[in-house]
Amino acid sequence: MATVLITRPQPEADRTAAAVAALGHDVLIDPLLTVEDMDVALPPHVQAVLITSVNGVRALARQGAPRTWPLYAVGDRTAAAARELGFTTVRSAAGDADDLVRLVAAETRPEAGLLLHAAGADVAGDPAGALAAQGFTARRLVLYRAVAADTLLPGVRDALVAGAVDHVLLFSPRSARTFVNLAVQGGADLGAVSALCLSPAVAGALGDAPLFRHVAVAAHPNQAALLDLLALAPDGPGRVF
Repeated sequence: MATVLITRPQPEADRTAAAVAALGHDVLIDPLLTVEDMDVALPPHVQAVLITSVNGVRALARQGAPRTWPLYAVGDRTAAAARELGFTTVRSAAGDADDLVRLVAAETRPEAGLLLHAAGADVAGDPAGALAAQGFTARRLVLYRAVAADTLLPGVRDALVAGAVDHVLLFSPRSARTFVNLAVQGGADLGAVSALCLSPAVAGALGDAPLFRHVAVAAHPNQAALLDLLALAPDGPGRVF
């Protein structure tokens, strides 16, 4: 049994915590980022909407988007969230942003109207730009922003300082950078911690300094693959990319 720190916004943090606890591990949560809606106006007509995060589809729903708008989601979890929110036409790329661009390009037409990427202020890729380069009318609309915490939660900081955290789950480049900065500022020694990352971009955000006991990247950019790393993380130091 290990102690696992989860760093992602709520309510996803609680869902991940339940999955980690079901594997027999102790869980700590520090969301690190808080999601805030932006004041924007949705266009009246779109051909389809690209969704690259659960937060994006939630923000789209809060803005009152018609539930009949066709949605293309980057992965199955995001697609499921869209369906739960009442969107009736949802396709999943079941992969990453490149897979999403390929799916949308194959199933839509440049002459059929606007492709909208419903996104946050901080994104790793630019699927709208990739589609525009293929002749589509596509643009990104920033619907929300993630505000970073300025300190770790006291209990989490104390556990890190005491060397009581075995693994940290990192879901985005920004949360990875925020975690490292706040942990170092708080006096934590990360040499006993394995950093388990959702994607190569997340691992890259940790920098080259050997702060962690071990760094590993999920085989696929989803929670199930990330949790698989808990069984594979070694006891010794290393970096696996």
